[in-house]
Amino acid sequence: MGEHAAGVVVVTAEAPHGPVGVTATSFTSVSLDPPLVSFYIDDRSSTWQGLREAPAFAVNILGEHQQEVASRFAARGVDRFAPPTRWRRGSEDLPLLHGAAGHLLCRKHDVLAVGDHWLVVGRVAQSRVSAEAGRPLVYHRGRYGGFSA
Repeated sequence: MGEHAAGVVVVTAEAPHGPVGVTATSFTSVSLDPPLVSFYIDDRSSTWQGLREAPAFAVNILGEHQQEVASRFAARGVDRFAPPTRWRRGSEDLPLLHGAAGHLLCRKHDVLAVGDHWLVVGRVAQSRVSAEAGRPLVYHRGRYGGFSA
């Protein structure tokens, strides 16, 4: 799968013990009517329990300048929301990352076990694209980078 280039997002939510977030390259649009999106998360992820309990989540679409953010939210054993991470609370108290190319605020629609991962489907309730949105962050062959046509 390393040959497949993928866009990079950070999925965030408010869990009972505070904000949680994880980098995902499996994000995709599912349906326009109703507006549904999805991502997969490893069953063993330390973030999964918090995301599983949350009724809503945010998808932070990362720009190519946010490679460090993607790495931080993919790392284990760190406080992902501590400085230098810059974030704020949005609707429904969802954590939103500063500098993201866009945000999707989703209500959990469905969750399905698929092998050693969970497929999480969200219904988009709100969306915003940054006026300064530049080129997207891409993941390919184990590295983050930009896209040029």
